[in-house]
Amino acid sequence: MFNDIGNAFQEGIVDADKLPELLLFSAFLITFGFIRTSTHMIRAGVSWWPGNVETKGGLHIHHMVFGIIGMLIIGYAAIAFYPDPPVREVMAVLFGICMALTLDEFALWLNLKDVYWSKQGRQSIDAVIIAAAVGALLLLGVRVFADVADELEKGTKAVVATIGVLGVMVAFANVLKGKFGMAMAGLLIPFVGLIGVLRLGKPHSVWARTYGPKRRARAGARFSSA
Repeated sequence: MFNDIGNAFQEGIVDADKLPELLLFSAFLITFGFIRTSTHMIRAGVSWWPGNVETKGGLHIHHMVFGIIGMLIIGYAAIAFYPDPPVREVMAVLFGICMALTLDEFALWLNLKDVYWSKQGRQSIDAVIIAAAVGALLLLGVRVFADVADELEKGTKAVVATIGVLGVMVAFANVLKGKFGMAMAGLLIPFVGLIGVLRLGKPHSVWARTYGPKRRARAGARFSSA
């Protein structure tokens, strides 16, 4: 069994040059779990756990600040120097850590205020779920949809691959509409996600900024009763 797992890892990850992607994905998930645990420990007032990062003036520096700065530095270094292994793998791990620090406070991006522990803070968890799903999809390769139909006719293969791409597009549209659960469903079953795309977006979503007053009021009434 271990030999089979090792062979699958060698062929599917190492030989496919996907080790950096796997390390990034793993670092992202582990860091998210750690940072969520940390914030709960801080909120619970655990005495031996390090507290929030604050300036002498009492300004709370959110962890997404470190994540954004880290991604900027790593992104520039990757473009400017195009590092070889093992530096590339180290940078992948660091980038995954920074991604988790940033997306864990995704709700703050949308609301431009500290809503981490409010109902709106759920948007951060939804965003991480979507990012993890997309990351897994990219790790497997978008061609996974075409591979499903590998033994079928070319026309069928094209349809299956198109459905996979449609799922990504539908998921992205649902994220813009603030429907993160529907976005997750759309990745797996694109036609289910289309329902969310065709209906009104949430009143505080990015998509709703394009609405006029009447349509935004309809969206507010729709989701206040949901």
